[in-house]
Amino acid sequence: MSEAPKPDSERIAKRMARAGLCSRREAEAWIAAGRVKVNGKKITSPALNVTDSDAIAVDGKLLQAREETRLWLYHKPAGLMTTHKDPEGRPTVFERLPKGLPRVISVGRLDLNSEGLLLLTNDGELARKLELPSTGWIRRYRVRANGKVMPAMLEQMKKGVLVEGVQYGSVEAAVDSQKGDNSWLTVALKEGKNREIRKIFEHFGYRVSRLIRVSYGPFILGNLPKGEVKEVTGKVLKNFVPRA
Repeated sequence: MSEAPKPDSERIAKRMARAGLCSRREAEAWIAAGRVKVNGKKITSPALNVTDSDAIAVDGKLLQAREETRLWLYHKPAGLMTTHKDPEGRPTVFERLPKGLPRVISVGRLDLNSEGLLLLTNDGELARKLELPSTGWIRRYRVRANGKVMPAMLEQMKKGVLVEGVQYGSVEAAVDSQKGDNSWLTVALKEGKNREIRKIFEHFGYRVSRLIRVSYGPFILGNLPKGEVKEVTGKVLKNFVPRA
């Protein structure tokens, strides 16, 4: 099989990601580990272009023909890990999804105790693109913090905060209400690093007791019930999702 580009060809790792099997980075790791064969021959480098006529097998199972790209909104409940398999045996999002969905991967993650909007897709390449800060899409959250949040903290968050050697960019936050020992805020950011909101609030001495993502770019959680999914229509997909 020639490694020169062919008409309608694409890199093997990209092809695997588009099939919803994994991310492109994971595909490259699987290839390096010798888990992938093309036309019966094991490959160890992702520097290979394939077409729909090539037979690709991962762990001995043939990769199915690429399906049309699809995208779903999912209301993630708290208490689920956003992973296909948790080494500690905790329940995962993918174990609790409604029946009938194809194999999907998430666009980014929500941590164990966070809830709200999670985008799911059958196209790993699309997931990778939607995660990038370059999309410019704002993620909005409803946050409940213990204590009365002071204006000085909000101003500092807007400028960016250095926490334990990690520099976080500008985070827009506004207090919606303060009742008793709790404050409810709306928080918006363009790039969500691991547990970013929780770590920033802890840096200022506030514990986040509830965190709900209510929107991701143009997609809104709305009244979608917990644990349920809603497919994004073809028209909306065409208008809002960058071409993969």
